[in-house]
Amino acid sequence: MLSSYASTLIASGRALYQGGMALSTQAAARRFASSLPAVEESFLSSRQQKYIEREDTFGAHNYAPIPVVLERGEGVFLWDVDGKRYYDFLSAYSAVNQGHCHPKIVASLTEQARKLTLTSRAFFNDVLGEYEEYITRLFGYDKVLPMNTGVEGGETAIKLARRWGYDVKGVPANCAKVLFARGNFWGRTMSAISTSTDPSSYGGFGPFMPGFEVIPYNDLAALQAKLESDPHIVAFMVEPIQGEAGVVVPDTGYLTSAHRLLKKHNALLIADEVQTGLCRTGRMLCCDWDGVRPDILVLGKALSGGTYPVAATLARDEIMLTIGRGQHGSTYGGNPLAARVAMAALQVLQDENLAENSDRLGTLLRQRLADIPSRLVKTVRGKGLLDALVIDESHGVTAYDVCMRLRDNGLLAKPTQKNIIRFAPPLVITDPQLKECCDIIEHTITSFKV
Repeated sequence: MLSSYASTLIASGRALYQGGMALSTQAAARRFASSLPAVEESFLSSRQQKYIEREDTFGAHNYAPIPVVLERGEGVFLWDVDGKRYYDFLSAYSAVNQGHCHPKIVASLTEQARKLTLTSRAFFNDVLGEYEEYITRLFGYDKVLPMNTGVEGGETAIKLARRWGYDVKGVPANCAKVLFARGNFWGRTMSAISTSTDPSSYGGFGPFMPGFEVIPYNDLAALQAKLESDPHIVAFMVEPIQGEAGVVVPDTGYLTSAHRLLKKHNALLIADEVQTGLCRTGRMLCCDWDGVRPDILVLGKALSGGTYPVAATLARDEIMLTIGRGQHGSTYGGNPLAARVAMAALQVLQDENLAENSDRLGTLLRQRLADIPSRLVKTVRGKGLLDALVIDESHGVTAYDVCMRLRDNGLLAKPTQKNIIRFAPPLVITDPQLKECCDIIEHTITSFKV
């Protein structure tokens, strides 16, 4: 039988992705878990349960993971502590676009780690300038401000936009406003949740940061109305495709038209490409689909290939140099280890043509998903290898149920936004591997008799 916590984990996971709050008591969780299929109960070995229970005992209960305990990864594969192999179709939320433990990235990390890892920015180091030149030339910006995580990159972008608003646009002190799109997700800091429209992100954490307003996503009329009514708007921060919202793809030309409106009203476009960038959607940047170069670009996740936290905020001099020395920074941001790893990660993306691979195989994946002969398949959408399968839960099968059975069949994915499964394998996946994964997905979905 499952331990009480393992039962809690499965039950709370299902409850969470059915749109409700996670179950709060073990007794309620055990009652809920009693209705789960036997395969879920028998899946976890005593060894896996021990790992899970240890996390429960000593760690905060702020996640509801799919119940599987992983210990090794290589390329598109993950192995659990019992030696079972899985295809990874989440890629650590697109952080391992280059595949798990890419040998070139790991080699750069280990080589630099033997020499020098951290100096802080109190001193210069011999790698940072090389990295700054590499990334700015690659993406066509004047300057980069290196940070550690995507949410720090987003915070940096907002600070830059506000400072630019005061120093360049001439907005009165403390009046700058930044617009965000409904359904956005860019982290869990106070600023990030202050822009959220998801109660599970912001509920119970107020009061919230001022100076932020939310407009509908993919709605140019709403953006225009805001810009025309408020001269204090300095920027619009937006994901080219909304990942956590369920891989929501805007209309073709949305970013182009949004950027045009922002320029007309002397405001900046901030592109949050932490999840969509770095070849994930079939282009180096998702913005490339619209031919748009945002005023401020935020990168993270795959910027290190999943080996080390690295993020970057890029902008032209007019924006970046509004922040002076000593006014913003990070002890770890721009450390030599991060700089060396980021260059290797970016080089792998180019050398292995991962944007092209993502574009081609993403088209094949969406075709195969759309052709699955099951009433559970409601909608398929995406770009490149950032794709969503929307489950029609009216037949009594949830997206969480599908993900649990996918796990049993050797493929790891996770629901987002109740009934949506995001499929985002490492971009190094091959044609035969993708075909096998499509077979697994089709077999899994059609195994539910609806």
